[in-house]
Amino acid sequence: MYLLGYDVGSSSVKASLVHSQTGEMFSEFFPKTEAAIKAVKQGWAEQSPAAWWQSLKSATHAVLAKSHVPPDEIKAVGISYQMHGLVLLDKTLTPIRDAIIWCDSRAVSYGDKAFRSLGGERCLSRLLNSPGNFTLSKLAWVKENEPENYAKIKYYMLPGDYIATRLTETPTTTVSGLSEGIAWDFQSNSPATFLYDYFGFDMSLIPAIVPTFGIQGHITPKIAEELGLVAGTLVSYRAGDQPNNALSLNVLNPGEVAATAGTSGVVYGVNGGAKYDPQSRVNSFAHVNHTEKQTRIGVLLCINGTAILNAWIRNNVAPAGISYANMNELAADVPIGSEGVSIIPFGNGAERMLSNQEPNCSIHGINFNRHDKKHLIHAAQEGIAFSFKYGMDIMNQIGMETKTIRAGLANLFLSPVFRQTLSNITGATIELYNTDGSIGAARGAGIGAGIFQSETEAFATLKKETVVIPETQSIDASLTAYESWHKRLQTD
Repeated sequence: MYLLGYDVGSSSVKASLVHSQTGEMFSEFFPKTEAAIKAVKQGWAEQSPAAWWQSLKSATHAVLAKSHVPPDEIKAVGISYQMHGLVLLDKTLTPIRDAIIWCDSRAVSYGDKAFRSLGGERCLSRLLNSPGNFTLSKLAWVKENEPENYAKIKYYMLPGDYIATRLTETPTTTVSGLSEGIAWDFQSNSPATFLYDYFGFDMSLIPAIVPTFGIQGHITPKIAEELGLVAGTLVSYRAGDQPNNALSLNVLNPGEVAATAGTSGVVYGVNGGAKYDPQSRVNSFAHVNHTEKQTRIGVLLCINGTAILNAWIRNNVAPAGISYANMNELAADVPIGSEGVSIIPFGNGAERMLSNQEPNCSIHGINFNRHDKKHLIHAAQEGIAFSFKYGMDIMNQIGMETKTIRAGLANLFLSPVFRQTLSNITGATIELYNTDGSIGAARGAGIGAGIFQSETEAFATLKKETVVIPETQSIDASLTAYESWHKRLQTD
């Protein structure tokens, strides 16, 4: 019996088939080059929901052809998706406009005004966050700036809700999803009516709420034919990419921490109480296993400008045609501290942990007689690790002490320079696993469908691949490089 997981990211859509007992897996993704992000104006970022669907369809066909798994052996589907985006559907469940995605910063002022008007303590104690640049603030931007589109809205939803709606032809959302959009009131355990009222939104814009794990709908005959699946296949799990990444690493209980270093960089820890950052620089959401009776809050540090910097270096600085693996080798040829070169990596929109400032990326300390491409590659990877450290210090202030970080053996965690730097400057042991978002979504589907009788059974085949510990002989050099970077950030 197999489980199908989708990970709908801003770079690609990945589909994975996972055998429920053996853990055997097959994966495919589309597009094969990074998906386009439309930036009509500075700070804007949009993508077409129809393009997500076409990539999902291509990935599904490819993974079925690769695996030769009969569609009737696929018993449940799970969905992971890019968080905080805004998808608007009309009464025919058709997108009205392109989605405003997670790294779009146009709505910052709307969230900030709501925070001031409603009161910081009220927002933080009930939402655990400022409305900030999240989904409802983006909807407020549409209401004011595109009234003709706003008038057509039947439902607003997150990217994963849209994919589930396409699969089942029934519009739904989840408590964890509403929380990700800063629309869940943790005091009343219901949608945050006071925030909807402030923005002037009708509560009917919210789709029906279904459980994060459980029956969310069934694939319709029309969609089954389009994808090559079986009609009636259960959709039984849905979560934003970072809570789902934590699930994929079996991070479910207080004190456990997960990290990713893809387009954005994330550290995500689980708290057993509804804590929040008074300055709202890190965010708190309902974790995938949060219930009214069991408080499980995910504390999320998100850094927009991480591996996208590594990709920019590859495309614009590194030798033409070089692979990321070869870039990692070049980076390793340069000593800790990049011989004085520092890179501030924040070039992908407003940074929440910097109070929604948008400092952009900057390069410091280049000497034309000493430094070359290798130094820039090394400095970029160090700069990304340093930004993790900066944010994790904020998390520590609200009780998220990090002793062990779990991550998938992918993206920047494939780089010895990045992961050793991160371990050295945080003092954390890093455990790397052979898993990713789509595999986690597949396991989540198994939990939601009742195929796994416990979390222990669901993660019985999760294998630890590599462990990284701080290198005693290089900790001081790494910390010195971090302090130099930190001073440049403060004065940049």
